[in-house]
Amino acid sequence: MSAHENGAFAPDWLALREGADAAARSTELLEPLKTALRMPAADGPLVVVDLGCGTGAMGRWLAPRLAGPQHWVLYDRDPGLLAHAREGLPEHSADGGPTTAEPRIGDLAQLSAADLAGASLVTASALLDLLTAEQAADLARACAEAGCPALLTLSVEGRVELEPAHPLDRAVATAFDAHQRRGTAGGRLLGPDAPAVTAAAFERSGARVHDRPSPWRLGADDAALTAEWLRGRVSAAVEQRPDLADAASAYLDQRLEQCAAGRLHARIGHRDLLAVPARPGDPPPAPDPQQPAAP
Repeated sequence: MSAHENGAFAPDWLALREGADAAARSTELLEPLKTALRMPAADGPLVVVDLGCGTGAMGRWLAPRLAGPQHWVLYDRDPGLLAHAREGLPEHSADGGPTTAEPRIGDLAQLSAADLAGASLVTASALLDLLTAEQAADLARACAEAGCPALLTLSVEGRVELEPAHPLDRAVATAFDAHQRRGTAGGRLLGPDAPAVTAAAFERSGARVHDRPSPWRLGADDAALTAEWLRGRVSAAVEQRPDLADAASAYLDQRLEQCAAGRLHARIGHRDLLAVPARPGDPPPAPDPQQPAAP
């Protein structure tokens, strides 16, 4: 689930989801990422460009898992979130190297290779579903031209399992997914199609794409997060299908009661992508044994 699913990028919401995000991100991608980052590079710190950084949760998760000095370039539209992200970045990397941060206010839809000049790595969390197919292709092209890998985590994939099940689950899910794919002035949003469309865009750019599941697994200890997720999900579904309003209101009440009683469990599907650009002399990429088969 992306931050926009509950209608806002408020710091309280981002703080509420940070623990679930940290537990969900795929640690399997760290080794291929570290291998990609060991490629010869100019002297100096690892430069990480964090797109749509929010409160800086990606930096707090990733910086202590990578060695050496690091410089994080934090992109967001919200100055308040940028200040929070800058203050919250860990002071040291995995081996005690210093970390620094540089906030930048910017429109990610206008990102170019020039903005990524000197970057060692591009990261983003819960961002891809907010892009159009054209913007995803632009991002892949910019990373290819800059020659840097991209770690893109926690992209929704439209798979939600709730226990116990409810007769309205499917209707709410269908309406919610349609809302995520809604048209905007800039084009139709990718929504749950984002992982597959973005992976294909990076592959067309010549990158090797590693793809891993990163689901939220929420139980009784996550009641506050599950409740807020439910409110945002049902609100978006009703916005897409107003005829669901009465039934969805009763559905939400029942689900929130189950949540408060610790009886609701949820598996909310996301995927993490690591795209590693091709370099001169690289052999053709071998198939990733854990890569989902193309539809």
